[in-house]
Amino acid sequence: MEYVEIARAESERGELVLRERREEHAPTAVELRANGVFVMDTLETSTEQALASAALAQVADPRAVVVGGLGLGFTMHEVLADHRVEKCAVVEIEQALVDWMRDGTVPHGPALLADQRVTVVVADIAVALAEAPRASYDLILLDVDNGPDQLVHDTNAVLYEELFLETARRVLRRGGALAVWSASQTHALEQTMKTVFGNAEALRREVLLQDRDEEYWLYVSRVTSDA
Repeated sequence: MEYVEIARAESERGELVLRERREEHAPTAVELRANGVFVMDTLETSTEQALASAALAQVADPRAVVVGGLGLGFTMHEVLADHRVEKCAVVEIEQALVDWMRDGTVPHGPALLADQRVTVVVADIAVALAEAPRASYDLILLDVDNGPDQLVHDTNAVLYEELFLETARRVLRRGGALAVWSASQTHALEQTMKTVFGNAEALRREVLLQDRDEEYWLYVSRVTSDA
């Protein structure tokens, strides 16, 4: 197996690396790593697609959607495939990653970002939602980590606490939902979401990754009133 670095950037959160993975008898993959930790690649996109499709199924009319975390764009792509979606705001904290998607360093990036329904905001998702108007979105998909037990950055821990979840509830419309992706079952998150929203559901999802059966979780809370 051979790795070829495509791009590298440094921020206050550390190092972000984009590299090409070349393997005999296998398609070439573009791989994203943060501080040396594998985040995602362009071959195994099942989890990102499953996050979006499962979350969209929880809302009757997801006209306005927020995706927390751009990654390599596959969650956003699945959201845009839903004809009900009229606008999709993608919040990504790393400017370099947005630039790589826009300038073609990530080959499929420009085509995805050309969709007129997409707005990319370079910001911390907690700050972006705090500044959003009340009841302005139908669905928030949070995919910045592999859940509260597998953080990309330690500072992301606040995204699974009551203060942030209350902010998310404020910007959701009645009938809207918050969906949080997790690579492992987390009863603590489920309980915190239930405390804030008055309800929470843990949806188990089985995903096939490189001929392996993997189990992931989607935690969903719905806004059932205007309060």
